[in-house]
Amino acid sequence: MSEDFADDPGLDPHWDDDAPVGRRKAGLRVRFRGMPSTKWGRIVAGCGAVVLLGVCAGLFAMGRSFLLHDERFVIPSSSSIEFQGDAHVTRAQLLSIFGEDVERNIFTVSLVQRRAELERLPWVAHATVMRLLPNRMRVSIVERTPVAFVRPGSHIGLVDGNGVLLDMPVEARPDGKYSFPVVTGISAEDPLSTRAARMKIYERFTSELDGSGQKISEGLSEVDLSNPEDVKASIPDKSSEVLVHFGDTDFLDRYRRFEEHLPEWRTVYPKLSSVDMRYERQVVLEMQPGAGVPVSASSNGAAVMAADAKTPAATVPDTGVKAIEPVVKHVVKAPAKAAPATHVAAVKHAAVVKGKPSARAMANSAAKSHSPVKAKKVDPKAKKHVVVAKPHPVVAKPSAGSTQYHPAQAVQP
Repeated sequence: MSEDFADDPGLDPHWDDDAPVGRRKAGLRVRFRGMPSTKWGRIVAGCGAVVLLGVCAGLFAMGRSFLLHDERFVIPSSSSIEFQGDAHVTRAQLLSIFGEDVERNIFTVSLVQRRAELERLPWVAHATVMRLLPNRMRVSIVERTPVAFVRPGSHIGLVDGNGVLLDMPVEARPDGKYSFPVVTGISAEDPLSTRAARMKIYERFTSELDGSGQKISEGLSEVDLSNPEDVKASIPDKSSEVLVHFGDTDFLDRYRRFEEHLPEWRTVYPKLSSVDMRYERQVVLEMQPGAGVPVSASSNGAAVMAADAKTPAATVPDTGVKAIEPVVKHVVKAPAKAAPATHVAAVKHAAVVKGKPSARAMANSAAKSHSPVKAKKVDPKAKKHVVVAKPHPVVAKPSAGSTQYHPAQAVQP
């Protein structure tokens, strides 16, 4: 074994592994090849390195001075600034940011600062600024996409999906007009996080309505997002609009049910103002202010009829005080689809008179003098839904012997 390693000059036969570390390293010497070994040689090498660094620094300064002061790198005019992606932001708005850069050296323009200023414009979502040597600049912007009109006050604006409020573009849109509803319930005073959350609800609402392939959302007039748990939409119907409560889920299914029964409700209630579709087994209908609810009416799917046509209506004596028209609610159970059925109402006559206690007592005694109408039974096997209609109260002064609307009508199976 010892003969195999005898010729190896790197092995010391007197090496001791147990020797101290300091003692083992005492014989090691590190030498840099090419470095002068004498003192004066090292001094000359150091001076040469200093001179070399000075030359490099001088060349850098000369190059920098050349780039910053040479006229070939000066932006000659605003036409040397190229913009891309500006459909709604005008060129004048963009040039207002780069106005001080005209006739300025291109290397003195801060690209980071210009990009930040561009992204502060409401319409700009993202911007990229770059230099095109020798003396041109290119600006690429990505604009925000409006999804609805907004009415933050007396003027109409736009809003994108993140709740950022946008001004109407100065120039006309190149591809025509916008086609989306007006959104209410958001304002500039709301924090951006609140506006963004409500616009997410709006996007979910419109995407669900348009999920069937029809552009239902384009037919909406206005969408109210003031209550996140109850999305309300105004839907045009002939010469008027109907306010529909959609709640916060099942938007398409509730719209389909509203669309199916609207002609029927219009026949029975011509002054229909609002429809609440949030409940599974009933629909609440609200009339326009001052509109009475008919006591006798019929339709294809639901009907409210008086049991006896000869039964006189409740009358209130002329007491000289103002009477409040009662708030009427019709609870009608009828087949969900077009299976016609006739329901007979059990009618309770009452009139509410605002005035002295004696006048109210006279009104109540007059209403109770009429005989009640018996209700007929309805087939309990038929699938039902409930329609509740309520008009706004109106203050009226009845004359003697005048006929009043019935305050409550209900049909039970």
